[in-house]
Amino acid sequence: MGGQACVFYGAAEFSRDTDLVILADAANLRRLRKALAEVEAEVIAVPPFHIRHLRKGHAIHFRCLHPELQRMRVDVMSRLRGVGPFEALWRRRTTLLLPDGFAVDLLSLPDLVRAKKTQRGKDWPMIGRLLEAHFFGYRGHPTRERIRLWLLELRTPELLIEAARRHRDSCERLIRKRPLLLHAMQGDEPGLEAALREEEAREREADRRYWQPLRAELERERRRKPRGE
Repeated sequence: MGGQACVFYGAAEFSRDTDLVILADAANLRRLRKALAEVEAEVIAVPPFHIRHLRKGHAIHFRCLHPELQRMRVDVMSRLRGVGPFEALWRRRTTLLLPDGFAVDLLSLPDLVRAKKTQRGKDWPMIGRLLEAHFFGYRGHPTRERIRLWLLELRTPELLIEAARRHRDSCERLIRKRPLLLHAMQGDEPGLEAALREEEAREREADRRYWQPLRAELERERRRKPRGE
């Protein structure tokens, strides 16, 4: 669900962190604990590795101490802002088969893009690269789902204008959902750039509000944590 997924989708070259979204039930957490033990992972800071924290939406942070992993980070979540429950994410997942036969399950591209709409500055350029890679890879083979994704999520003004020009009927139907498409249809690049900045600002603020009570819980957890742990 994070940088590794972006690598597989062709939008990044390297990531040392592994971010996972998991089903938070007792049986699955037992399997996860076993896997974490194999890589000698330890929890970093708070919250501790409890199912209740995952179900509330917290991320549990681990550092791997196995000699072959060079302190790689693993972050685990079960709930993400702006996307559906795990069961829906799993139904929509993308599964890639690597050359060695190992299968990797990724968040679908639309879900990954929505999950990346955070307060972090580094996530927004990544969203742009994810959509650019998808658009360049498939613009010669548009489908209804791909066109909808481009029109609702592209963040590169010139590509959004191109998509609006190529798929005008779809664009007209989606304007109510994403009003800035009007600028794209008109070829108004300065107006589109301004509208994209406003859209990003709204999402950053929504993410800040989402995390505010969760961060307050973490602060209470830190104060309760015995000194030296």
